[in-house]
Amino acid sequence: MAVLILAGMVLAAGCGAGPAAVRPGTAPRVRRHVALAEPPADPRPYGAADTSFGLSLLGAWCHQDPDANIVFSPESLATGLSLAYLGARGSTARAMAGVLHLPAAGRALVAGLHARSAALHALDRPGLTLAASDQLWADPALPARPGFLTALASGDGAGVRQVPLLSHPVTAAQQIDAEVAAATRGHIPRLLTPEQLRDSRSGWVLTDALYLGAQWATPFQASQTAPGAFTTAAGQHVTARFLRGGSFPAAAAGGWTAVSLPYRGGKLAMTALRPDSGARGCPALTVATVRTITAALARGGAGRRAAVALPKVSLRSSASLPNLLSRLGMGVAFTPAADFHGLSPAACCIGTVVHAATLDVAERGTVGSAATAVTIKPDVGVARTPAAVTFNRPYLLLVTDTRTGEPLFLARVADPAA
Repeated sequence: MAVLILAGMVLAAGCGAGPAAVRPGTAPRVRRHVALAEPPADPRPYGAADTSFGLSLLGAWCHQDPDANIVFSPESLATGLSLAYLGARGSTARAMAGVLHLPAAGRALVAGLHARSAALHALDRPGLTLAASDQLWADPALPARPGFLTALASGDGAGVRQVPLLSHPVTAAQQIDAEVAAATRGHIPRLLTPEQLRDSRSGWVLTDALYLGAQWATPFQASQTAPGAFTTAAGQHVTARFLRGGSFPAAAAGGWTAVSLPYRGGKLAMTALRPDSGARGCPALTVATVRTITAALARGGAGRRAAVALPKVSLRSSASLPNLLSRLGMGVAFTPAADFHGLSPAACCIGTVVHAATLDVAERGTVGSAATAVTIKPDVGVARTPAAVTFNRPYLLLVTDTRTGEPLFLARVADPAA
């Protein structure tokens, strides 16, 4: 069954940071929210930006594989790439900002990212579980600029952990995957492989993980779930199990018919959109059409309501996205001409962008998870493990107050086994 769903595209339309210290080794599982001295930013432009980015990526992905199921999280991908953008400069930053449709830059962007993160955090309530985690994974041999770390903490509450990306990619991949698995409640047990870290010569990895468990405001009755005919994107006729019932706001615009299915609490809804044309090809859904439909649904469908027959689905996608992102205009970020010196003077370019997502739609509600990893290569000159200094003959130890030079301990080790 060919179903195209954008997790995170249809957050409620009205959804609506002094620097935090970051120490290597910290690993927050949820985004922290640091109070900003300035008035809170409006998260709605970032919802619009992520929708535009998501629709562009969906179009490119669908044309690349028109018969496949696709599920991804525009929010997770935009977050992971925005974290990398905070370290980008010059033409690299301009290319990334264009593809991501970023509505601001500099301190305003950091405040906006914080507002987006806080708005998502506010969705978490009885009947709706939403948890997100952002992380910078850094090889201990490579420096990162303090200003970049501050921006990560202020924007999305990202923590920093040191892992041996260059010297032991197997260990590094295991630690990153364990963190992602925990953040997604086990739905994405493996995001990165050691081969991906090794092939992309990763010195830093930026990860975003998202978990959603949401109950319908009005659950579907299991007794009403029944088989029905479905025509696939390839033109084949198959049988699907359909959730049936309800009376939901509906709207039509731009060659699409939409129904809004609210979740418990009314802060989140799923919008199901059906093209009025046939099943073949990749019909274009524009931002303007989404805006028109969203406005109509927010008014209760202008009085129009409809029952639904919606396939019960369990979707899984996992993809490496450099080619698609390059096609959208971000190609420079993947080349040696990239400038990520805002992250580190040793940073070169993005090695790969890996994304995985799941979405289960059933009688009681929806469970979704997503994870994004953006790897950053170091410059060729520093993309190696530092040579070890082996103390295999008598040596001295000096413990010193670095401010005054006062020697607290001085020792000579002649026989470490004695």
